[in-house]
Amino acid sequence: MSSENLGAVKVYQKAESLYEISRHLVSYVSFNKDLVKLYQSNSLRDIIANSLLTDTRLISKNMAQALSSKSYSERLQNATFINIMIRNINSYCTGLEKDGVKEKEYLNLLRKEIKSFRKSFKKWIRTLPNSSDDF
Repeated sequence: MSSENLGAVKVYQKAESLYEISRHLVSYVSFNKDLVKLYQSNSLRDIIANSLLTDTRLISKNMAQALSSKSYSERLQNATFINIMIRNINSYCTGLEKDGVKEKEYLNLLRKEIKSFRKSFKKWIRTLPNSSDDF
């Protein structure tokens, strides 16, 4: 699938939306407002925020790879990785809460977006063929 067509796929749009919401959340709750340098911070909140941004970006990247791949096993491998990232993001939200983020409505908004993405993602997975076409 070409990069122009990716924008038309609902599950990819949701992955990009997930990244945008994460980026806005992180810029609001992090102590280091330079998002590019979050990884250099010693603050637990900034470390969690950096991981959150990284994983949401990886979801979009892996979603694009899965959508453009003709290999069933590669699509499944990307889907498995995306499931792991989804679980991680939920854990990061809990970590930010435990670190004292008081704006829980923002975390809940991200959780709601994760839930919406997961629903679209599961629907997309069901469209995958049941057998391998790698032969």
